[in-house]
Amino acid sequence: MTRVLSVASECVPLIKTGGLADVVGALPAALAVHGVDMRVLIPGYPQVMAKLPTQEAVADYDDLFGGPARVLKAPLGDQILYVLEAPHLYDRDGGPYMDKGGNDWRDNPERFAALSSVAAMIGADGIDEWRPEVLHCHDWQAGFAPLYLRELGAAGRVATLMTIHNIAFQGMASAARIGTLGLPRTGFHQRGYEFWDSVSALKAGLVYADKLSTVSPTYAGELMTKEFGMGLDGVLRERQADLVGILNGIDETIWTPPYKTIAQKAKHKAALRKELGLPDNWPGPLCVVISRLTEQKGLDILLQALPALLDRGGQLALLGSGNPGLEEAFQRKAQKHPGVAVHIGYDEGLAQRLIAGGDAILVPSRFEPCGLTQLYGLRYGTLPLVALTGGLADTVINASPAGLAAGCATGVQFHPVTAQALAQALMKLITLYQDKETWTRMMTNAMASPVSWTHSAAKYAALYQDMVKAKSP
Repeated sequence: MTRVLSVASECVPLIKTGGLADVVGALPAALAVHGVDMRVLIPGYPQVMAKLPTQEAVADYDDLFGGPARVLKAPLGDQILYVLEAPHLYDRDGGPYMDKGGNDWRDNPERFAALSSVAAMIGADGIDEWRPEVLHCHDWQAGFAPLYLRELGAAGRVATLMTIHNIAFQGMASAARIGTLGLPRTGFHQRGYEFWDSVSALKAGLVYADKLSTVSPTYAGELMTKEFGMGLDGVLRERQADLVGILNGIDETIWTPPYKTIAQKAKHKAALRKELGLPDNWPGPLCVVISRLTEQKGLDILLQALPALLDRGGQLALLGSGNPGLEEAFQRKAQKHPGVAVHIGYDEGLAQRLIAGGDAILVPSRFEPCGLTQLYGLRYGTLPLVALTGGLADTVINASPAGLAAGCATGVQFHPVTAQALAQALMKLITLYQDKETWTRMMTNAMASPVSWTHSAAKYAALYQDMVKAKSP
């Protein structure tokens, strides 16, 4: 049994702002069948504390970055969860990273340095008569853990894996905070945690962890380019021998279609149109979008390309929030066009109804480390139309002439990520939709696609085992 502590800033079903939470919440159960005892450590935000069914204090700290703290033990399904209760750091209104006004908490560097520090202490000394063999650190919020572990003298016996879910977020802090963050000043240099005269928590993880991973093979390659590496491509090129891309999966117990056959999907489309107030007699496909409304997600080019869908009888149903300008633009489009429905915000139930009732799901991201919504679409037979990047390239088989001839296509890919290319892809989607035999075959292929954690969990388990062996005397 390999013992792994997964360190992250969010975890389903307790706190979620994005796909990271789904991954962190699903991995422990998926890995258990491979002989991995994974326990999760997350911060004790108010949303988390309110949902803990039972709890037991298993560690206390008199002064953790400015105040007392303790670690609580609670169940996470059939696995074990550790929650870092530190009211001075986490007990506040707002979200995990920002206040109600949408501004980053000013003490975010200290808040997540505390999480990394406790993870390192658990790695070094154990907790609750349990000691991890591997620290699995997720994104910049856990980036200092490998360095803190070194400072505790435990890096020789505890392995560390740093996973990049999205390199765009790097956990930057002023060099003036080196002391308050408890970092060794000897590491503040180009080959350490220094990044353009500032401190980078993510770079610390990339430099000091034993192994690096990201959430798809294609994204692993993209990260080593200037276009996608966000200034850290050089670091990753130097460590490419230690970098692996392992696709995310989805929890199929949560994301299960409410129908057994493709024919039954039609009634869910009719119900969705009725719920959203969309006409039910339009001839084109009902396309759905579930996304943060940002330029990264390509929603600006979707606005430009929409006539290619709407003018040919297609419809759009969008669920998401983000950039105020994009929110307003989509709302205006819905007010002016009867084929568009927009819901600003997030609602898990509505998200599932959208995927169940939609014909296609659109993911036109400029970059996408892995993506989960296209996996949900595959699972439900809701064909993904995606940009050719990251995990989208790895999970969707394009309806190219070769893919169609081989009978294996599961969606549509487009490149480059421009409004013109997206418009052409939407027109191609409509043509495919009009060919009912081809569309049905693609739906069948999609629903048979391997989207669970089965294969990826086995790869993580093997990686952990190799890391533990490398630490053995």
